[in-house]
Amino acid sequence: MSVPDRSIDPKILSSAKEEFLMKGYTDVSLRSVCRKAGVTTGALYKRFPGKESLFAAVVTPTLEAMKSMTETSGNLDYTQLEQNDIQIVWDLSEVRLKGFVEFFYMHYDGLKLLLCCSEGSVYTNFLNEFVADYARHSMKLISAAYKKGITSRQIDGDELHLLLTAFWTAMFEVIIHDFPKTKALQYCEMIAAFFNWSAVLGF
Repeated sequence: MSVPDRSIDPKILSSAKEEFLMKGYTDVSLRSVCRKAGVTTGALYKRFPGKESLFAAVVTPTLEAMKSMTETSGNLDYTQLEQNDIQIVWDLSEVRLKGFVEFFYMHYDGLKLLLCCSEGSVYTNFLNEFVADYARHSMKLISAAYKKGITSRQIDGDELHLLLTAFWTAMFEVIIHDFPKTKALQYCEMIAAFFNWSAVLGF
């Protein structure tokens, strides 16, 4: 049995990313991707059944990195929660925000695609779905902290989703508007000051 030739896959994915970034999901044609990659449409269809699967292949590494970031943050916070350290449990300080920015710029193209170029794909609601996932992890922490008396206020899920939507929208603006990383890092101090989580949660 012959082994499938995967040598052209990176070329297809690179060309697809360029096209999606330039035109957005809706306006990209697979023929234009093939022309840019220098492959036939048949070669592309052998690997990707359609535009949806091709876009998914391009953004999946970023989606997996975002999911890992959210889950890792949650696990670390639970460890610190047992030590009653609320500053670690809910750390959205300037330093932490700068860490997020560094992460964003490591996955810049993928985030740009998800935030600005995904209209018409299954990832159109990326921001809302990301916030919902982050809020689920956060709500468990907030509820546990409240029960342990670490915080004095238990906010409900709708309140948390509203606030986190505002917070992550502010954070992602640096990608949406193509800020240089140096400028994005400077804004972390302002964003951390604006979102006074200590006042919201009571700690």
